[in-house]
Amino acid sequence: MHLAYPAVLAVLLFCTGLYGVLARRNAILVLMSVELMLNAVNLNLVAFDVWLRDALHSGQALTLFTIAIAAAEIGIGLAIVLAVYRNRGSSDVDRLRDTAETDEAETVPAGDDDESDAGAPQAAEDPATAQAGKAKKAEATP
Repeated sequence: MHLAYPAVLAVLLFCTGLYGVLARRNAILVLMSVELMLNAVNLNLVAFDVWLRDALHSGQALTLFTIAIAAAEIGIGLAIVLAVYRNRGSSDVDRLRDTAETDEAETVPAGDDDESDAGAPQAAEDPATAQAGKAKKAEATP
C-alpha cells in the first residue's frame, strides 16, 4: 500500500479536527475535535512505522502513549467542562470568561472596608461584582 493513502486520510482528519476546534462553541465538541486531531497523528505514526519497516515498531509504541495521553486528557477535560457547566450553567466557549479572578471582582463593597484600604477610592459596582467581592473576602478570612 502506498503511504499517500493514510497520509491524505490523516490530513483530512486533522483538518476536520482543526476546523472543529476553531469554529465550535460547545466545549465538548471542541474536546472531540482535539481527539480527531490526535487520531490523525496516531494514523501518521502507524503509517510511517509500517512504511519504514521499523524493527522496534517505535511508531506503534508512540501511538500507544498518545492513546493513553488522549484518554487522560479527555477525562480531565470532561471533568473541567462539567464543573464549569455546574457553576455557570453553560458550556459555550464564547460565553466563558477567564476563570481567574479579575480586577473588578477583587473590589469590595463600600460597607465592607478594611483598615488597610480606608483611603482608597471606591468604584461603583454592580450586584454581581459586590457578591464576588464578598465571596472572595469570605474565602480570605480563616
